[in-house]
Amino acid sequence: MSLPPAFQETPIAHRGLWRSGGAPENSLAAFEAACRAGFGIELDVRLSADGEAMVFHDDTLERLTASAGLVEEQTADELQALRLLGSCEIIPTLDDVLALIGGRTPLLVELKTPAGQEGLLERRVAELLAAYAGPVAVLSFNVEALAWLADHAPAVRRGLNAAKLDQLAGAERAQADFLSVQLDLAGHDVVQGWRRMGEALAWTCRSPADLKRVRQYVENFMFEGFSP
Repeated sequence: MSLPPAFQETPIAHRGLWRSGGAPENSLAAFEAACRAGFGIELDVRLSADGEAMVFHDDTLERLTASAGLVEEQTADELQALRLLGSCEIIPTLDDVLALIGGRTPLLVELKTPAGQEGLLERRVAELLAAYAGPVAVLSFNVEALAWLADHAPAVRRGLNAAKLDQLAGAERAQADFLSVQLDLAGHDVVQGWRRMGEALAWTCRSPADLKRVRQYVENFMFEGFSP
């Protein structure tokens, strides 16, 4: 399967449309801002202690909240009692985000699955996406997480994340539908060879110069810190 046209035509806001001193990354406010601006959305999910898919990038809480410890050791209720960067924004569940977006814009869900724990987060994400009507796909650096989805929820589009060239070797095992590569990999022959049979996205453009450098090499891109 290839990516639907919506994912190739709409620039994707990395962790939503956020800014320092404004809406925090991966917050409902950042996702609403992206929807209103006409951008797609990329977000990160981790599993809570009680099996909920929580929208949060880091494995620990220190950088983005006033609390500490591992996300996976907290229940969904405990996580939602926290506030992001001193704002009024909570840590949302993926269910919260899907309800907010409601199919208005393309959505990329990055699975932050620790090695050896594949299947737990993926099962919950697949359950939620099965009931979602909008354009959506998943991403992960974890090849086994994507392979689990290929076996158990094959209709979900899967993208392999890669920051280094050797990580692309997992594309076959992951049964990846597309690639999602760090900017410096975009022009590599391996990525360009892939584009003869599928799509490639690049991350993360943080300036017009970044975008100019990679735009010819990929179908679409993720961005933050400027308006493309």
